[in-house]
Amino acid sequence: MHDQFNASEWMLDRHVAAGDGQRVAVRCEGESLTYEELQGLVSRTAGALRAIGVRSEERVAMAMLDSVEFISVFLGAMRIGAVPVPMNPLLPGRDLGVIVADSRARVVVVSDEKSAAIGELKSGAPELEHVVTTGNRGDSGATMSWAAFQEGEGDQSLYPTSAESPGFWLCTSGSTGHPKLAMHRHGDLRVTYDTYARNVLEVNSDDRFFSVGPMFHAYGLGNSISFPFAVGATSIIESTRPPTPQLVADIVTTEKPTLFFCIPTFYAALNAASLPADTFASVRWGASAAEQLPAETFLRFEENYGVTILDGIGSTEMLHIYMSNSAEHRLPGTSGVPVPGYEVRVADEAGSDVAAGEPGQLLVRGDSTATGYWCRSETSRSTFVGEWLHTGDLYTRTDDGFHTYLGRIDDMLRVGGEWVSPAEVEGVLISHPGVLEAAVVGERDESDILRPIAYLIPAGESQLDPEELTQFCRERLAGYKRPKRFEIVAELPKTATGKIQRYKLRA
Repeated sequence: MHDQFNASEWMLDRHVAAGDGQRVAVRCEGESLTYEELQGLVSRTAGALRAIGVRSEERVAMAMLDSVEFISVFLGAMRIGAVPVPMNPLLPGRDLGVIVADSRARVVVVSDEKSAAIGELKSGAPELEHVVTTGNRGDSGATMSWAAFQEGEGDQSLYPTSAESPGFWLCTSGSTGHPKLAMHRHGDLRVTYDTYARNVLEVNSDDRFFSVGPMFHAYGLGNSISFPFAVGATSIIESTRPPTPQLVADIVTTEKPTLFFCIPTFYAALNAASLPADTFASVRWGASAAEQLPAETFLRFEENYGVTILDGIGSTEMLHIYMSNSAEHRLPGTSGVPVPGYEVRVADEAGSDVAAGEPGQLLVRGDSTATGYWCRSETSRSTFVGEWLHTGDLYTRTDDGFHTYLGRIDDMLRVGGEWVSPAEVEGVLISHPGVLEAAVVGERDESDILRPIAYLIPAGESQLDPEELTQFCRERLAGYKRPKRFEIVAELPKTATGKIQRYKLRA
């Protein structure tokens, strides 16, 4: 038998039992919630879920913006042994319905701001029995208001789960197509704290966490929930307004976080925003994930605001960051070295390790690995191979263990018999002072020869000249790596977590 472990109890009850119930757990739009108050809300939500018939290991779908209600549903479901399934609330209702139907959830909780999507969501999920909104509007029994839901008087007691018990499912980001559901255990949350949060960030109970990345994604889930609650610290959340550089700056200067979590494209936007130099004065470390952080973005942010960014790589399947730069070991433009507790390899198609400097697929293993994808057996078998997760990311490593991202294997370009890394070309383009963001894909010319082309977002009011960009690349890239065409665009297609959807550009 496994020892009892419930992630909800670990993150809340033990702090209250230790006499820390009056510590501030959450700051949201100027309001505070203590650990004791949050424990009470989570317990009521757990009882409310039981009152509408949710049983252990049943799924509870969530189309929710970052909020106190999100935390209460996620931890309330885990408290009773049920399995929360956070989804991207910005998806249209029809897409949410597909995920709900795939998960076989009978209950979905929807943020009031997204209630217009409920009709389409329900039409795509015929097994759905209960829809709860975080607002106070009901629809003749078709939906349940948050107030009515919270009045449910179900059993609030803790379900006797273990670290191995089914905990929660997360949607993969969808950077290459439709999302899959990665299945995680209760104990996986503790593992990512023990490895990355404790060893790399050195978190403590006095820290204040602020994440631009949303909670429904693995990165934001750790940043805003499991890491701060693991040590009895404070999570700063923004519930409804989409992030902009000015909004983030206002929150940072008001709430004074000590740890700041962001994605590379937003760090670039912060650099371009010309904010006051002391905006991030309270921040001990910045963290970055989702895409490779270009060295130029790293250096500009450190120069502009005096904050060092610890770039790393994680995945939904591994739950959080498993390779990272750190205070002791950092090299701009790389994903750093393996986080203590994880092992990585760079391997060829046959599964053999390649020499330093040679490209290969990144493989990783560690205790936070998902148990597989829900109802995707073929994909699970090709991704989770023994103890090793095949990431699909192409990397090189140096002799001293630093790893450099080259791109997704499917994104690599074969030009004139030579491999071209979109990430390398994008890094050069972003170093141009007039370029804010870049994405490189392949396009076949009139002779059916594959050539790199670049989609660029200008920085500020910059006017980008293709001839000048060509000369800029000529001085920095081999001929076959240079983009043959530049497209100036206002935005790039991305997932909600900031990953560029190159398959849409190719289409």
